[in-house]
Amino acid sequence: MSKLKNKVAVITGGNSGIGFGIAEAFKNEGAAGTIVGRNHQTLENSAAQLGNDFIAINADVTNLTDLERVFKDTAEKFGKIDILVANAGAGTTGTVADVSEADYDKTMDLNLKSVYFTVQKALPYMNDGGSIILIGSNAAHRAYPSFGLYGAAKAAVIFFAKSFSNDLLERKIRVNVITPGTTDTPAFDKFVPAEHIEAVKAQFANVMPTGRIGQPLDIGKTAVFLASEDSSFLLGAELLVDGGMTYLAK
Repeated sequence: MSKLKNKVAVITGGNSGIGFGIAEAFKNEGAAGTIVGRNHQTLENSAAQLGNDFIAINADVTNLTDLERVFKDTAEKFGKIDILVANAGAGTTGTVADVSEADYDKTMDLNLKSVYFTVQKALPYMNDGGSIILIGSNAAHRAYPSFGLYGAAKAAVIFFAKSFSNDLLERKIRVNVITPGTTDTPAFDKFVPAEHIEAVKAQFANVMPTGRIGQPLDIGKTAVFLASEDSSFLLGAELLVDGGMTYLAK
């Protein structure tokens, strides 16, 4: 398994959930690199699972100084960077009637602004011909109750894949976006009481055309494809990895 042999990757939010699934899939294909997150404990645990070829950097992706440190330290450790996954983000809830300005700014900073500047700060350290992978959400396509602001931010992220690819044509850096649907991650803990989590997951699985919710490794395998030469003719594209939820669910 060596589709990413000798490649160096940076995965923001790589300490848990989808980000860790991507990091694990990259490792299994021979990549090395950096996982980035804010939680010291999950960073240490995830880095230990990934082994010596990966390092963990504690950083806040909404802080531009932190982002510059992430890419500088990665380049010093591994040399140039080949793959960037801008995964860090979080679902936030609220309707247009009750979201405050502070909540609006926090949501957009984490889910949109951070993606823009993660890419910008990585570019001086990236190899020409590299791959940048953004993470969208099918909330950008389906108007889930109370997820309007989050969905709007992710819709903009999906557009970034097109505009960034256009900006980076001369460097042959491809930018694509993976759009997950409901995925089995620790995010459930933030929105659902512990005693109801399994029932809620089962409810989601019942409406998914595939009959199950996604797993982080489902996203990881797609990320390997986008990071490798297998997708060399793909740029500015969105891959829906949502079990058919966006277009087929009733």
